[in-house]
Amino acid sequence: MLLLFAAWLAGGDNLSAQSTPMNLMTFNIRFNNPGDGDNRWDLRKAYVAETLRFLDVHVCGMQEALIGQIEDVLAHLPHYAYIGVGRDDGKAAGEFSPILYDTTRIKLLKSNTFWLSPTPEKVSKGWDAALPRIATWAKLEDRLSGQAFYVFNTHFDHVGTGARLESAKLIIRKVQELAGTETAFIMGDFNVRPAEEPVQLLQAAFTDCKTVSRTPHFGPDATFSGFGPKEVEGMRIDYIFCNNPDVTVLKHATISQTWAGRFASDHHAVLTVVSGE
Repeated sequence: MLLLFAAWLAGGDNLSAQSTPMNLMTFNIRFNNPGDGDNRWDLRKAYVAETLRFLDVHVCGMQEALIGQIEDVLAHLPHYAYIGVGRDDGKAAGEFSPILYDTTRIKLLKSNTFWLSPTPEKVSKGWDAALPRIATWAKLEDRLSGQAFYVFNTHFDHVGTGARLESAKLIIRKVQELAGTETAFIMGDFNVRPAEEPVQLLQAAFTDCKTVSRTPHFGPDATFSGFGPKEVEGMRIDYIFCNNPDVTVLKHATISQTWAGRFASDHHAVLTVVSGE
């Protein structure tokens, strides 16, 4: 499947309508838990890397990735690099929300990480969250077109309803503050279904790429399987949004590929195809 990342003419830093195709993905890869048995990381790490390679993904926001898992993926994909930090210490401890990118196509301009809390600039746990949560962002440049765009990648808390709501408000503010009028893609595991308030806020501020796709959505609606034989009905919790209303979404897909009945993760990867007019 090819994701077409075309663009729009609106200023020096925006993506041009002549840009070449670019592929975007969000993918919760499930942390390296030895207790996962037949679904443990060492038995599926190649599947994660193969997914990126086969789909020719140029930018991928991952969630639940420990430093060793990032290194494992990069070992399979030596032309990729990543940005991000561990949520527990701002260095290498705990889960990352890294942004992986194909260095042959993408150039990193700047990046940083903030915490989903009232004190986002320091390691912290926010509101009623069970765990520290982060968002990693990057300003990237397409080496072919010379045009720039932003990517924000995050993972909302799985317990705190207040934390998820406040995290959505914080993400909206940060995108406005950091990207301004420049194009940004906001992606991740939001741990929220479409009808819930945090997603409603995000959809009011940004375009949900799935809901405006010209081609009907491909693949299951739900993005979570829990390593079961199929996705869990109603569990659409992984999304890709865009802050540019001029972007035309051509295609949107949930990738539920299996290897002898086994998934690469307990979440399905989500991809989108967009074109600016």
